Amino acid sequence: MEAALLKIVQTVNMYLSDYILIIMLIGCGLFFSIKTKFVQVRCFKEGWNSVFGNIKLKGEKQNGGMSSFQALTTAIAAQVGTGNIVGACGAILIGGPGAIFWMWVIAFFGMATIYAEAVLAQETRKVNADGTVAGGPVYYIMHAFKGGFGKFLAGFFAIATVLALGFMGAMVQSNSIGESMNTAFNIPTWVIGAIVAALSAIVFIGGVQRLASVTEKIVPLMATFYILGGLIVLICRIKFIPETFALIFKYAFNPTAMIGGSIGFAIKQAISQGAKRGLFSNEAGMGSTPHAHAQAKVKNPHEQGVVAMMGVFIDTFIVLTMTALVVISTLYVGDGVLAKGVAAGVPEGVAKTNMAQLAFGSVFGEGIGSGFVAICLLFFAFSTIIGWNFFGRINVEYIFGKKAVLPYSIIAIVFVFLGSILSNDLVWELTDMFNQLMVIPNVMALLALTGIVTASVKNAGKSKDGRLETK
Repeated sequence: MEAALLKIVQTVNMYLSDYILIIMLIGCGLFFSIKTKFVQVRCFKEGWNSVFGNIKLKGEKQNGGMSSFQALTTAIAAQVGTGNIVGACGAILIGGPGAIFWMWVIAFFGMATIYAEAVLAQETRKVNADGTVAGGPVYYIMHAFKGGFGKFLAGFFAIATVLALGFMGAMVQSNSIGESMNTAFNIPTWVIGAIVAALSAIVFIGGVQRLASVTEKIVPLMATFYILGGLIVLICRIKFIPETFALIFKYAFNPTAMIGGSIGFAIKQAISQGAKRGLFSNEAGMGSTPHAHAQAKVKNPHEQGVVAMMGVFIDTFIVLTMTALVVISTLYVGDGVLAKGVAAGVPEGVAKTNMAQLAFGSVFGEGIGSGFVAICLLFFAFSTIIGWNFFGRINVEYIFGKKAVLPYSIIAIVFVFLGSILSNDLVWELTDMFNQLMVIPNVMALLALTGIVTASVKNAGKSKDGRLETK
């Protein structure tokens, strides 16, 4: 039964990722890039200064909602997860090194898309009587489409989000934690699952303020730790860096020698893997991170929009790219085990779940490399679990009301534990399917509300200090 279900889900995902997803994501990102006159380029400096000029590991307690930085770290907590390590490795393994190029393309245009998401989340959010904030795609979907059609789309999105992020997504993350810790330290996966479930419960039940407090501390530290480790590997493999970049660009357009098959099949694999794993990594257009950006206390929606762009930049162009460069420079060049590609078959002992460990292990040594990746995955995946649970909780509350939040949290904790001991392939495919289904109503609403987004950009003028501010 599991094999039959896996085949059905894989077929659905093939059509979604190879056709619908590529058209919607690239099309939406290109559309908003043009309509905003490439806000991701013009306002990049503003977003950079807003984020890196305001880093605080202990922010002030918010009386409802979050600070802009807390909202960003909550968004990045969800974005930077197994997709940046296991997902990137899977994209390279199946689509070749060229898949990373298409991830960059998706991310560049996705920065304009996520600007639109954050602006609309701010514009349509609702502040409750107790000071708590409710916001996200369900609210701007309802704003875009009135009547029964809007309710249907919002409900469809909410259900897909709860399944994709609150339940299935949590399983993917805990599964990756369990496997990596078992490989590195020989700890039984069920033990890791129980520990992660217990830690998750503490945050889940603590509410939005505890979530914000955890993410603003863990996200900067975990990203810095991983990047430093990656830089050490790249320094040791520095003579292969030019060849590494050459492989990415070469096999973006001619991946047949690397993955086999016809030129049409190979390019489709490279692009679809880049799109699918790019979405799973940076989440631009998926509709997940607007839940966090709606919580931000800012002067105007544009301010959070440019901050949101930095989340995609950090996720893809820094963290995910670090994984790609480490993996390609160690496994795909020189005497690497994948230097001849996978056209004739994947070498024994190589899989997307352990490629990063093999890559770091080739420089650090097998034991240290496996341990380093396992620890990074623990922090990355745990932060994603708590971020995604929060997004799911907002949608549960939208559908069923506040009374359903506690039962939802308990069920989510169970899924965290189950993910550490169940099949990896089916869990990944189900998560991909619901992630991709979220895109459809979200992008429809973004396009319908283009006027609000463009007005946000048009109302921004330059001040004397070089920052963009709403007039």
